[in-house]
Amino acid sequence: MSYPYDLEKFEKEKKLLSTLNELTAFHLEHSAEYCAMIKKSGAVTKAINLEDVPYLPVQLFKLMDLVSVPKEEVVKVLTSSGTTGQQVSKIYLDKETSIHQTKSLVEIMKPILGGKRLPMIILDTKSVLKDRKSFSARGAGILGFSNFGRKHFYALNDDMSLDLEGLHTYLEEYKGQTILLFGFTFMIWEFVYKMAVSSGLQLDFGDSILIHGGGWKKLKDEAVDSITFNRLLKEQLGIGRVHNYYGMVEQVGSIFVECAEGHLHSPNYADVLIRDPITFELLPHGQQGLIQVMSELPRSYPGHSLLTEDLGTILGEDDCSCGWNGKYFSVAGRIPKAELRGCSDTFQGGAK
Repeated sequence: MSYPYDLEKFEKEKKLLSTLNELTAFHLEHSAEYCAMIKKSGAVTKAINLEDVPYLPVQLFKLMDLVSVPKEEVVKVLTSSGTTGQQVSKIYLDKETSIHQTKSLVEIMKPILGGKRLPMIILDTKSVLKDRKSFSARGAGILGFSNFGRKHFYALNDDMSLDLEGLHTYLEEYKGQTILLFGFTFMIWEFVYKMAVSSGLQLDFGDSILIHGGGWKKLKDEAVDSITFNRLLKEQLGIGRVHNYYGMVEQVGSIFVECAEGHLHSPNYADVLIRDPITFELLPHGQQGLIQVMSELPRSYPGHSLLTEDLGTILGEDDCSCGWNGKYFSVAGRIPKAELRGCSDTFQGGAK
C-alpha cells in the first residue's frame, strides 16, 4: 500500500469505483440475501460514479446474517456493543478480509504513529478480550490498535477502577519515551479523566499520543466537545497529542482519523458521501445529512457501501491545510431517535 492520503479526487474515485463495482458483483453472486435486496430496490449493479454504488442501511446487520463466504471460512465474528435485549450487528470475517483490515489500519495510522511500535497503555480492561473468536466493537478496536504498541498495559481493573499502582510504575518505566494511549472516548472521560479529577490525581502521561473514538453522545449531553475534551485531558493528564477517529464495527479497518487540523479524513481506500435524511439524495459539501461510508475492504460480507445513522458534513476535498488529500468532514452525532449502538454509548457497568 502507498501513503494513504496521496490520491487526488479523480484518480481516487476511478480506482475506488472499480473496486466497489467488483465487490458489488462478488456479493451479488455469493450472498443470496444481498442479491435479493439489491434487485428488489432496483439499484444499479454496475455504477458509473460513487453516488450510484448500491448501499445497505447499517441497521440490516442487526436484523440479518449477511455473509458472502462459506461459514467454515469464517475465522472471526465481530459484534456491535448493545445493552441487554438490544439486537447487535454481527460481522463475519474470513482470513483474507481480516488480514486486509489489519494491514489497512496499520497504513492509515502510519502518518501519525510512524512505523515503530510504541509502549502502549490501553485505557480499558483486559477482560473485554475474553473470547478470541468473537469480539465486541470494543474488543475489535483494542485488538486492531494493539498492533501499534508493545508492552501493553491495561489501565482499568475489571470493576472499571484505575490501576493506579500499575499505571505509575509503567509511566516511570517509560519516562521520556513516546507512549501510545488508546481507548473509547466516553470510557476515557468517565473512568480515567473523571476519576483523576475526583481523586485529585495529577497524572502525567508525558510525551504521549492518544487515539480514541466512539461514545460522543454522552459527552455532548455534558456539553463537552472535542476541543474541551482535548484541553481538559492535557490539563489533568498531560496528554498533548490527541486524534479522534470515526469508524464502526460494520467496516472495521476503514477508519477516518483526525488530522493535525482536527478534521476527519477519508483515506485512499474508503470514502464518504452525505445524503438527505428524507429523500436520500446526495447533498453538496457544506450541508449536513446522513453519512454513507464506502470501503474496499469488506469481502466476506456485503459491507462495502453502507448508509449509517450518523449525521455529518463534508468540509472540503483535497485542500485541507494539514496536507492530506481526500474528503475531510465532521460528525454531528446520531439522527434523533436512532437506536444507540456506539462502542461505549451503551456501556452499563461491565465489559461487553
